[in-house]
Amino acid sequence: MSKPSLARGTRDFGPEQMVKRTFIFDTIRRSFQRYGFLPLETPAFENLSVLMGKYGDEGDQLLFKILNSGDFSGKLSDQDWQEGYKPLTSKISEKGLRYDLTVPFARYVVMNRGTLAMPFKRYQIQPVWRADRPQKGRYREFYQCDADVVGTDSLLCEAEIVMLLHDILPALGIKDFVVKINNRKILTGIAEMVGASGMEGPLCVAIDKLDKIGKEKVVEELLERGFSELSVQKLEPIFVLSNEKEPFAELKTWLADSEIALKGIQELEEVWAMVKVLGIENPQIEFDVTLARGLSYYTGAIFEVKAKNVQIGSISGGGRYDNLTGTFGVPGISGVGISLGVDRIYDVMEELNLFPESQNASTKVMISNFDADAFTFGLAILPKLRKAGINAEIYPDSVKLKKQLDYADRKNIPYVILIGSDEMQSGLLTLKNMRSGEQQKLSADEIINALTKEI
Repeated sequence: MSKPSLARGTRDFGPEQMVKRTFIFDTIRRSFQRYGFLPLETPAFENLSVLMGKYGDEGDQLLFKILNSGDFSGKLSDQDWQEGYKPLTSKISEKGLRYDLTVPFARYVVMNRGTLAMPFKRYQIQPVWRADRPQKGRYREFYQCDADVVGTDSLLCEAEIVMLLHDILPALGIKDFVVKINNRKILTGIAEMVGASGMEGPLCVAIDKLDKIGKEKVVEELLERGFSELSVQKLEPIFVLSNEKEPFAELKTWLADSEIALKGIQELEEVWAMVKVLGIENPQIEFDVTLARGLSYYTGAIFEVKAKNVQIGSISGGGRYDNLTGTFGVPGISGVGISLGVDRIYDVMEELNLFPESQNASTKVMISNFDADAFTFGLAILPKLRKAGINAEIYPDSVKLKKQLDYADRKNIPYVILIGSDEMQSGLLTLKNMRSGEQQKLSADEIINALTKEI
């Protein structure tokens, strides 16, 4: 008999963890709805033809592929096995687990565009899977909370993403954070200026790792990816640009001859101006020219959010993707969105002790069970508690009181209603506070009033 174990990069979440995760989901969902986003779900797996080619070469390698059912290798020849993994994959696997929520969303928009009111604003809270190397803050299965707008080029969408992040994170208790912003057009212009036109993809993949591997390793990777030494030397301003007081001044001077780069700078300046008009007090936004995000479908603004004072990677990221639906045969539908990583947010909140002590998802009061008569009496009270919005349960077995109170302790149930013969005769029930040990005699209605005030 094999010993049970978890697959690497996955986790179980017990009741205590799920109460906390539900708090995160509910907080994010409320903010999404306040901004006019509508809910959507898509399947856990998609056709590989939908997923492949949307995330760059590295992303394609991190896709979990699903073997075709039945004899998946029965029709393969010796030559098929020798051609390498890419041609082989297409012959033994037609589907894969979704890598993110954005590409499935784009597929949904294309398939349903005739019925959608444009601009279409949707939010989606579902798990995704990546065949990555597990480490702190990085898992193979994790939840994303996405909010996207498609069908408009308006930079209001980018400004509202900044607003949304400034609503959600403080509501979760994460008040010390930074929203880093760049624009893919600026990176395209930089590639042009250093004599590497058309190589913005490899450039982005390399410099996106700057904060992880450092400048020397990034330079080394750029040379390996085919950049000349002269091009790498011309990239030097990227590593030394100051963005404190006038984030775009030096950049405009450096990239003055690049029309597309200046367009990207202009877009960010408009976003900065709108954020100011929207009235965020002390907006925690920062321009970062080295922010690239490796996903190949971004074409405009790109976002990344980090919580300060914790050694965990980004907790949110996103950007504008003008051409994503074009890969499904419907060009010209612009979109922009943000994704929040619940698992990393959870780790940040745990490390900083940000979860509220009172959680409404757990049982608020338990009714004791001394004998058959007390059980029947308690059953009549139970639905009244629940109708009043109080999370309540009754102990199912007639056992010693100590065992029942131990159960309440283990579940962190703050109150227990004790019902014995005296309580049934008088109609005054004993409400025991499990934290202080205090007991008081109250009617069922008085108990409901008292507990309702604490919800």
